[in-house]
Parts: sequence; structure tokens; C-alpha cells
Amino acid sequence: MTRLSRRFFARPTLQVARDLLGQRLVRLYEGERLGGIICECEAYIGEADTACHASHGRTARTQVMYGEPGRAYVYFTYGIHWMLNCVTERVDFPAAVLIRAVVPDEGIETMRELRGRKPEADRLRGLADGPAKLCQALAVDGALNAEDLVTSERLFIERQKVVPEARVRQTPRIGIENADRVARDHLWRFVLLPDTAQRGTHNAQRV
Repeated sequence: MTRLSRRFFARPTLQVARDLLGQRLVRLYEGERLGGIICECEAYIGEADTACHASHGRTARTQVMYGEPGRAYVYFTYGIHWMLNCVTERVDFPAAVLIRAVVPDEGIETMRELRGRKPEADRLRGLADGPAKLCQALAVDGALNAEDLVTSERLFIERQKVVPEARVRQTPRIGIENADRVARDHLWRFVLLPDTAQRGTHNAQRV
């Protein structure tokens, strides 16, 4: 399967975020493919975006956001969770897309083990429907920070068909209460709505 190219990530962040919907995120973990279809993500764009980590300027933590597009920006939050982002746009302009959720379709049993799910639990419900859950299910942590998603053998995104506009919804971003009103009002969260032919098969999307 063809991976997303450097050119894909080098575009404007909002375009990248929208086009990531429907693409397959893959983690190679102990020789097994774990992954799923990206169904929710958020854009963070530049130092003027008060919801973006780069609003505080270039730091050791945000340095990767100023680097080449197509790198993973993996950070630790609340002292317990990892979050996975894709760096976008041009070098020295800090922007990234947070991958918030996937619909698991590969390595599901291993993902359930990594999440500590009980055998009787629903195989997909709640498995990777949030950014912290996603990282736990895919064994993504700080060791993958700055990983090149274009060339990596550990973490990458495979190209799928572009999803139609009818299946895309935009909303304000989640969990950015400390940002200013402008940032809170941006419709920079992108959600993939279920295909009507498959509606009810999963609940990974939250609108």
C-alpha cells in the first residue's frame, strides 16, 4: 500500500487534516501490524494559534513542529497520556494535526491487550476513540517523537481513497479551554461520519 508522501504533509494544515480522514494509520509493533482508519483529527497552526503548543515559541518540546513536514510530534500530557500529531506545512513554521481517533481494523486483539481490555468487552467499542486511547492501543510513546512518517518502518500512514465531503463534519476543537475565543471558535476539528451502508458497525466517531 502506498504511504502518504512528504508533499501530502507539506500542504496547508487544514487541507492535511481534512484529507487525513479515511487514511490508514499503521504501527508495526513486535512484527505485527496494528492500525485503523483515521476518523477524527484536529489542526493546530502557528504561534498565533493560542491552542497550539507553539504559541509559546520554539522550545525543546516543540522543536519538532518547526522541522520538516511528515514527522511525528508525540508529546506527554497530564502526566499520564501520550498524544500523536503529524507535522505539517514548511520548515520553521510550527503546525501539526492531532490524530484523535481511528476505527481499528488490524491487530485488534493486540490493541485490546495493550489497552488492558477484558475478554468479554466489545472488541471495538472505546478501543481507540480518543487520542490517549489511540496511543495506548498502538503502543505510541515518546520513543516515536520526531519519527519520519514518510520513511519509518515503525509508524506511517497508508493512502486510501479520498472520502466524500458528505462524510466530513467540522467542529470547534476539544479541550482547549485555556485558549482565546478566536482559537476556541475555529472549526478545526474534522470528523469522519460513518458510511450509511455501514452505520452502526462502530462508534469511534464522536460529533
